Amino acid sequence: MSRKLRMFAMTAIVGFALTATSFAGGQTEGGGAPKPGSAMAAGTSGGELLGAGSSFAYPIYSKMGNEYNKVTGVKLNYQSIGSSGGIKNIKNKVVDFGGSDAFLTDEQMKDFDAPLIQFPTVAGAIVVTYNLPGNPTIKLTGPVVADIFLGKITKWNDPALTALNPGTQLPNQDIVVAHRSDGSGTTFNFTLYLSRVSGNWKSQVGYNTSVNWPSGLGGAQNAGVAGIVKQTPGAIGYVELAYATENNLPFATMQNKAGKWITASLQTTSAAADTTIPADGRIYLDDTNAANGWPISTLTWVIAYKEQNYGGRTLDQAKRVVNFFWWMIHDGQQYAEPLQYSKLPAAAVKADEEIIKSMTFDGKPILSAM
Repeated sequence: MSRKLRMFAMTAIVGFALTATSFAGGQTEGGGAPKPGSAMAAGTSGGELLGAGSSFAYPIYSKMGNEYNKVTGVKLNYQSIGSSGGIKNIKNKVVDFGGSDAFLTDEQMKDFDAPLIQFPTVAGAIVVTYNLPGNPTIKLTGPVVADIFLGKITKWNDPALTALNPGTQLPNQDIVVAHRSDGSGTTFNFTLYLSRVSGNWKSQVGYNTSVNWPSGLGGAQNAGVAGIVKQTPGAIGYVELAYATENNLPFATMQNKAGKWITASLQTTSAAADTTIPADGRIYLDDTNAANGWPISTLTWVIAYKEQNYGGRTLDQAKRVVNFFWWMIHDGQQYAEPLQYSKLPAAAVKADEEIIKSMTFDGKPILSAM
């Protein structure tokens, strides 16, 4: 790897960082009328909520926070630090909630000193984006993507790629892999998908929020990977759909399990999410069986403590948290689609409602106290 590329991978890609302002403009204003259980109805307007974690979810949480502030006066301070960071922050009890694109398993929750709740908020698509002359739309299969990220396919005009893209002039150019450098739920879902479709990937790399990448340049958060791809000729990487569209990056059409060539969109992500949702909300959508589903779809989760009376917290603080959660899965859903996320299916909303209703303060349900 050249000195220039090494330095590039180590520097922040400020020009492509996504901010609350960049995602707040041009959307429908208003958060809907106050409803039973909302912050305004409960008389707990104003104040601040602290969240941190998933950069995948940052655009939608930023937008939701802006709109919620307009109708309640409650300010959301959400830091896009990656899913692993969000889990660490909620474990350390320095935020009201963590955001993660990988839910916690029963075994992982044993590492916490108190019971947790976690519920999905929206569904989104992870896309494979690239930087080629003219940026043509290309077709990729899961096994071919796995071989690229394994370092087995190193040229854009490799026979495996040209066979999938007849009529497209692919250059004799080195492929530069871009991946996450931080612990990431986006990485978890991307590598989980590759593990399902490629035996070589599963045995050599596997899946996790962080993996030992065989090759490539690392960028922090989705914005960092998007920046590497946009600024590096021949690059390929994986990002949430909103980051590709915001940065005018092309993304590949992918073949799903049904053998269909699918383009990432609201419709194809929604098709993947239209499935049976368990009562605890924990389900992965990758490599979907849906005939028209996008193969690298995922839900993203909020994680918080079930019992909110900890660390000197007040009942008003607990109400503020629960109110926002309830608003997210109801009124807040209207802001998902303009940002290329899919709204929760009805079954997921129902499951979320029961999870949020289980939250307590001093052992008593918080919603019933409103």
